[in-house]
This record gives sequence, C-alpha cells and structure tokens, in this order.
Amino acid sequence: MAAGGPSRSERKAAERVRRLREEQQRERLRQVSRILRKAVAERSAEEGRLLAESEDLVTELQGRSRRREGLKRRQEEVCDDPEELRRKVRELAGAVRNAKYLVVYTGAGISTAASIPDYRGPNGVWTLLQKGRSISAADLSEAEPTLTHMSIARLHEQKLVQHVVSQNCDGLHLRSGLPRTAISELHGNMYIEVSSPSGVSGAGAGRRLLPTAPSPSQVCTACTPNREYVRVFDVTERTALHRHQTGRACHKCGGQLRDTIVHFGERGTLGQPLNWEAATQAASKADTILCLGSSLKVLKKYPRLWCMTKPPSRRPKLYIVNLQWTPKDDWAALKLHGKCDDVMQLLMDELGLEIPPYSRWQDPIFALATPLRAGEEGSHSRKSLCRSREDPPPGDRGAALSSAPVLGGWFGRGCAKRTKRRKIT
Repeated sequence: MAAGGPSRSERKAAERVRRLREEQQRERLRQVSRILRKAVAERSAEEGRLLAESEDLVTELQGRSRRREGLKRRQEEVCDDPEELRRKVRELAGAVRNAKYLVVYTGAGISTAASIPDYRGPNGVWTLLQKGRSISAADLSEAEPTLTHMSIARLHEQKLVQHVVSQNCDGLHLRSGLPRTAISELHGNMYIEVSSPSGVSGAGAGRRLLPTAPSPSQVCTACTPNREYVRVFDVTERTALHRHQTGRACHKCGGQLRDTIVHFGERGTLGQPLNWEAATQAASKADTILCLGSSLKVLKKYPRLWCMTKPPSRRPKLYIVNLQWTPKDDWAALKLHGKCDDVMQLLMDELGLEIPPYSRWQDPIFALATPLRAGEEGSHSRKSLCRSREDPPPGDRGAALSSAPVLGGWFGRGCAKRTKRRKIT
C-alpha cells in the first residue's frame, strides 16, 4: 500500500457508503416511477413534493417513457385508407413509367403471402425471439411465388424494372421467372449449393456487410468460379451460422458442397447467387429505387446501395412500401403503408399490365436443377419440389410435409442462434 493512502477499513467503509447511496437512488427512482404512473389528481401533497425535489429523476423517467413509446410506434403496422392508398399508387405508377433505371429492393414482407414469416413484424422471427418466445420453421417446399414476385417479373419483362436486389433466401424470385442476371440475392438462396473453397469448412462467409473476395490460395482451382448446384429441395438442412457444408460433394472436383446463406454476423464472399457486383452497378445507375416489404434495417448498412457518395440532389428517388416504420422514411419521396400484394395489384392495374399466374409446370427451377447422383438420394430429408402437387418426383426420399417444426437450416437452427442459452448447472 502506498504511504499515506487509505487503509483497508477506510476503503471498505467508503464502498459501503457508495452502495448505500446507489440503493437510496434506486429506491427514489422506484418511488418517483410509481408516482408518475398515477393521474395528477390522484397524487398526494407529499408525492407532489417528492416529484418537485426529484426534478432530474422525473426528466429521466419521462425521457425513457417517450423512447419506449417511440419504439412501440415504430413496430406498429399502419395501413393507409383505401382512397389514400390508391392516390399514392397513382403517384408511384407515374414514377415507374418515368424512371430511366428502376431498381427494386425486396425484403421478407413480399413473401408473407406465401406463409413465410417475416422478421420484424408483430409475429416476425426476431420479434418473437426478443419476447422470449420460441420459434419453429415450417417446411417451405409448398411456398410459391406471390403476386408481388410475379408482378416484379412482369415489370422486368416489360423493361420497367432493370434489377432486383433481395434480402430473401427463399428462392421465390428465381422461381417467378426472373432471369439470374437480373437478381442479386444478397443473403443467399436456399435451393443453391456450391463447391467450397479448398480447405475452408464453411465459416468464411463473414459478417453481413459488403463482401470481400477470398484469396486465390483458398479457391478450388477445379471449380473457379464456384460450381453451382441448383436443387429442388432446401439444401440448408444440416447448415447453420458458421457451419455451411451440406454433406454432398462436387461432381467435378469432389470437394465439399456448401450452402449460399449469409447469416447475421457473417460476410458474403460468394459471387453467385449474391451477385454483389451487379447490385452495386445497378445502384450506381439507378434514378429510382422501389423498396418492397423491407424494414431496411439491414440494407441501410450497405452504403453502396444508397449512392451515399453522391450529393443528395443526385441520389435516386426512393419509394417505400412497408407497413412499419423504416430508417429511410425521411429520405423517401413517397411512403405507402400497405401490404405488398395489395399495392402491386393496384400498381399493375394502373400500368395496364396483366400479372402472369404462377405455374409449377413452368417453374424455372426444374430446368436449372442438377439431379442428385446415385447414392445421394438419402442425403436430405426435406420434401422436394415437384411439378405436380400430388406426385412426388421419382426417387424422392424427402419427408412428407407436416405441421411439425423443421429444425436446422437457414430458417431453423440459424434463427435459433439468437436465443439465449441457459447455463446447465
């Protein structure tokens, strides 16, 4: 102990005083909080004096209350009344017609009509996890492209949409007939597996930020760029955060195949189906951006998608369709509060375009798919897609669709990573 410093007993006494003050402060905070919850007319004279003496605490608690209410309002789903929505759609239709280069950004909200849960809605995956409730992932083999997916495909066919940037992993844009070159699936595709870089176990996806290229020494020279295998089943059954190997091997080089999913906390390094190069090129050319069904809480972190290096007057005009608040609302030329399918139906009517119906017989995934080799039929237990709902494809050993939870994969074990694990004592 340094000469002249406090003794051990003095330090302990000072610590006791400090803890006593903290406890008194906490008790005062609790008292003030209880009083503030009462109506003014119900407060006693003594309680009024306590509030007057605790002005700093009152200000702090009122600030906390305002922040809580603000967060709650941001989570609420708001719908424009029908007449207001139609007026906004007419304005959006004019923007679509006049756009020289329109890029569409899509999120989980465009797939809720296909019974795929979103993330931040009232019953979204992250919302339920934050409330401490468990989630289960359903088999997605019955999910089909929605009216919004088919509308986007038609708009691209009519050259009104130039590129689509999607956060979704469900593969429904691909199955809607949108060309591969016109899609950037930033977070992967549940139907696509690729040859792994040599010596990489699948943890090299990195964080959900802008991608970095793997070093040449890590890439399999026999399959450069990574050889893709489109399947007719969810390839992510055995994969999770930082564990991406699917259990199958490349037909050419024999290397382990991995999924293409980019989980939260990872960095996407694959060229396809992420297609970051096309996404950034499209964003740089865009004069109009239409955001459909996305909270934009992840996309806002990708500055290249928003042309932030350009002066505000030269950035693309932004149109947002979402039921909840987004961090880009203040930047938007127009915000439409409505369900994506409802808005897109009105938009296509306004543009005079027919929405093509989805047909399993014409689903592009069957033409793109690589069949499993002999001995690989039992490498998964997910139900495979088939052109007819009644007849499973030959040799399909996938499990029948049921309401039982499906564990693992991009919508199972990957989501469960966000839950807190209890320590075993």
